[in-house]
Amino acid sequence: MADSQMEEDVALETPTSEVFIPPSINPKLLFTGVSYTHFSPVPPSLLPTPNPTPSDPSNTTPGPECALGVDEAGRGPVLGPMVYGLFYLPIPLSNPLLRQTHHFDDSKVLTPIVRSNLMEKLCTPSTDLHSQCGWAVDVMSARDIGANMMKPAGTYNLNAQAMDATIALIQGVYKRGVNVKEIYIDTIGSPEVYQRKLERVFPTAKVTVAKKADSLYPCVSAASVCAKVTRDAALEVLYESYVVKEEKEDRDEEMGGTKEAGVAEESWGSGYPSDARCTSWLKRNMHPVFGWGSECRFSWGTAKDMLDLKGAAAKVDWPIEEDDETSRLTDYFSAGKEKDTDELASWFGKPVGVDVF
Repeated sequence: MADSQMEEDVALETPTSEVFIPPSINPKLLFTGVSYTHFSPVPPSLLPTPNPTPSDPSNTTPGPECALGVDEAGRGPVLGPMVYGLFYLPIPLSNPLLRQTHHFDDSKVLTPIVRSNLMEKLCTPSTDLHSQCGWAVDVMSARDIGANMMKPAGTYNLNAQAMDATIALIQGVYKRGVNVKEIYIDTIGSPEVYQRKLERVFPTAKVTVAKKADSLYPCVSAASVCAKVTRDAALEVLYESYVVKEEKEDRDEEMGGTKEAGVAEESWGSGYPSDARCTSWLKRNMHPVFGWGSECRFSWGTAKDMLDLKGAAAKVDWPIEEDDETSRLTDYFSAGKEKDTDELASWFGKPVGVDVF
């Protein structure tokens, strides 16, 4: 029973081969391992309207009060980015438009095709979702996640990174003029602690942080779809770069007579350590010196074990200068050691401090 449930979870997490590629996908930044954010245009109906007065010609009337939801996708995988998604719309439309009309739900419950279709509707100008809703994502690259978690001092853990990404996304919506009055977030750790912090940051909104918020609140369900489809598409784009490279190498080998034609490599699947396709791909594609590319989270135990314990990685001895082992930066600006001092500089003796007098 447990195995069948795991297989079902992996299937739901695996991107469909025909996943919709939303405008939040930036191949150049994905390939270089750079984290980035994407905000959809704010629907004109949600923006403030000009309301000039004799005393204040620039006065505006706020747009309709909006509900905003935040959720993430890809917290646990060893491959690919973690994506934080945000979704907002007028409060009265939350249930009728999202639940009743389009049947949004937690992205982990929806099939990859359903998620992809919902995201495509959201990005199509002629739809009600596009004209009345806005969304944003923060694509946190695997490279940056690993680098922050493996700092030698002052580790920037995943919860702290997630908190900062959430706050930055919400602030970005406020800066664009959206009248956010309700904020719903799927919790990180203790809901009470997280909620108190967000209430201090956003005092003008009603903040609700809850477990399973992606199933309870429609705007969080929609945010989870934005996050999951963006991650699915990012995985496909990243994997496609390997496929193109492998096909070129295969053609070269076939022309040289060193490889049989028609040998296809299995994909990396969902990117989760529990997915056999993922771990098999990691083993087959591990470079003995560099490991993998920017799509891999080197701070994950799966990657560490393969590099450190399997004996497949090259051992590197870093040269150490013993004399400089304990040097400080200020040593380079000091007078140096006694034997290297200039004799003329100390001809008349050495300076003394005021304590002598």
